[in-house]
Parts: sequence; C-alpha cells; structure tokens
Amino acid sequence: MTWHLACRGESEKIVHPAGAEAWKHFDRTYPDFAADPRNVRLGLCTDGFTPFGHTAAPYSCWPVFLTVYNLPPSMCMKLESIFLSLIIQGPQSPGKNIDVMLRPLIDELKELWYHGVQTYDSFRHQHFIMRAALMWTITDFPAYGMVCGWSTHGRLSCPYCQENSKAFHLPNGRKISFFDCHRQFLPPDHPFRKNRNDFKKGHVENDAPPERLSGDDMF
Repeated sequence: MTWHLACRGESEKIVHPAGAEAWKHFDRTYPDFAADPRNVRLGLCTDGFTPFGHTAAPYSCWPVFLTVYNLPPSMCMKLESIFLSLIIQGPQSPGKNIDVMLRPLIDELKELWYHGVQTYDSFRHQHFIMRAALMWTITDFPAYGMVCGWSTHGRLSCPYCQENSKAFHLPNGRKISFFDCHRQFLPPDHPFRKNRNDFKKGHVENDAPPERLSGDDMF
C-alpha cells in the first residue's frame, strides 16, 4: 500500500497516476493526508449496460467500482484489487437520480476522509487511523454528466472550454460537432496547427487553449 511513495520514481513517462501532476498537487494541497502513505487513494468507475441483451425487456444495470491506486500497476487493475461497492439496477437508467443511489457510498467516503477508521497494519504490526480520498471518477462522457451533474448535451457541454468552445452546428443535420476543436491544445509549433487539408479545410489554428480552471472556478 506504500508502493506509490517508494517506487514511483521521477521518470518522464507516467506509468502510474502517482507520477502525474494531479497526484502531486493533491499531496501539496493536503499534506496531512499525504504524510501517511498508507492512506488510501481511490478511483470511482461506473457505466451502464443491458444485462439481458437489446431484444429482451428494457433493463439497466450500473455497477460502481472502487479502484485502489496505492498499488503498483501490476496489481491495481487486477480483479482482486477492485471493489464492487454497489449495483444500481432497474427498468431504466438512473439518470440524474444516480446521486440518490450513490449517497450511502458518498457518506462512507466522507467518513473515511474526515475521520478515518482504525486499521491494522499487518506489515508493521500496529494499528493506525486509515483515511481515504476519492481522487477521480472514471466514466464515459454520458455517465460523466450523470455522476458529476454536468450537462453533456449542446455546444457548451465541454467542461473545460465552456463558453470558449469552438463546437459548431453541422449545416445540414444541425447537430453539434466538436471536430477540430483539439488543435488549440497542441504546442504552438506543432505542424498540425498549420495543416489546411486534413482538418477544417483552409483553417490554420493560432489560438492558445482555454485557461485551465480551478475547482472553485468550475463551481
């Protein structure tokens, strides 16, 4: 459980979330939590599926998993290291009411964050107060909208660009397209920025990416 502190290294390649800036920023922001490497870093993963096939009666199943990222890459994605915390099932997708179903899990996560629980460390042969933090959620974009309460429809559905989005309506179908919105995130000297043929015809991308927003800015 302390691998992330002792073995992550400082390689230029990110082989584990512990080497990423988000993890390091969390450590700087909450040094009391980071002081004990045995505290647990969690990721929440969910998605829905139809268990009986599309020809059967409509039914929706949403498993919610918790993944422990203290473990090394060879272990954290193994079946025995992933916790099935709850299953949300019913005749239709939970939609925006998924937060009601998640409430018991969120209450437990808050208890682990604020107070922790007494746990036995079998390696050191001692008890300690173990805390846990939910570092991130892992979903596809529709599930992201449900879990985070963000509208994933329309021109302003991108949570990063928001009102600076370069999405546009297709001239015939009138649907929203995000085609060629990604070139602004490339380095200024990237050759794709000058490519007039393989993206929007005749368009050169000179704009910088939108300013990165903090959590407070998002709210």
